[in-house]
Amino acid sequence: MIKINRKTLLTAFVLTGTIIIILSIAQSFKGFNDKPVGLHQTTDTLYNIKSFNLPDEVIFAGEKMPLDNFDTRESLEREILTSAYRHSSTILIIMRANRYLPLIEKVLKKNNVPDDFKYLVAAESEYSNMVSPAGATGFWQIMPETGREEGMEINTVVDERYDVEKSTQFACDYFLRSYEKYGNWTLAAASYNGGRNGIDEQIDIQHERNYYDLLLTEETARYIFRAVAYKLVITDPQNYGFKIAKKDLFPELKYYEVKVDTAITDFSDFARKFGTNYKMLKILNPWLRKPYLTPKPHKEYQIKIPSEGMRNFDKLETMN
Repeated sequence: MIKINRKTLLTAFVLTGTIIIILSIAQSFKGFNDKPVGLHQTTDTLYNIKSFNLPDEVIFAGEKMPLDNFDTRESLEREILTSAYRHSSTILIIMRANRYLPLIEKVLKKNNVPDDFKYLVAAESEYSNMVSPAGATGFWQIMPETGREEGMEINTVVDERYDVEKSTQFACDYFLRSYEKYGNWTLAAASYNGGRNGIDEQIDIQHERNYYDLLLTEETARYIFRAVAYKLVITDPQNYGFKIAKKDLFPELKYYEVKVDTAITDFSDFARKFGTNYKMLKILNPWLRKPYLTPKPHKEYQIKIPSEGMRNFDKLETMN
């Protein structure tokens, strides 16, 4: 009878297991070699990575983008690819757009600013009240001193840069002055990013007044193309790989407004009077920066109050 040492048997099991693991890994690598992953290639386990065909014609603010120019095409392609493969961020932009675009569209229409300018907000802040490291704030990324110069109330209690409609009005005022200066909407839009002084300097240097013919700073050079890329993705997400059901889009928030021209000492108590709570009040009115309001003399404020059932997802869907 052959006696097998327990230690020898354990060693054999370990060696056998190691060999099996090595063979499995080798087989996995063989599978990858059989099916290389790259542009325009797919596997059963990985998503499809591809480029996208540009539309035959692209219009921004009623002005045709010169896609016959190789540099124009490549600039737009870059931004489409960047948007299409920033998966979670772009999905959120598409979902938020459904909620906030109707608010922005109304202000643009009221000021006779092209509807396409609503896609600049995606490039600016991704339809959120973002704050940049430099202090630019809100959907339209407004600096405090610039906002105050245009009559916005910006302090520790009230900051109107967080108000979607009022910040959009600020942007419209800027666009209209730029359009009057440059005579075209594309350059007017670009000036919001690059500043009129920056645009004027490059016009003087290069003797060009067409956005697509100007060599601008990296950020301003990409600005219009980024907005147009978001326009294409938001209006036809499935064409760019985003399968988002209508029910998954963020619904519009329904509310009514209450006029206030006197101090409010406690927003929690104020909210309860209208059948809501502090959290919902602040979600609808992010421009209210404190739990109280000390209004400016002779100024009236419009505070949004949730409509009945606004917080209930199922009811909210039926409201839209």
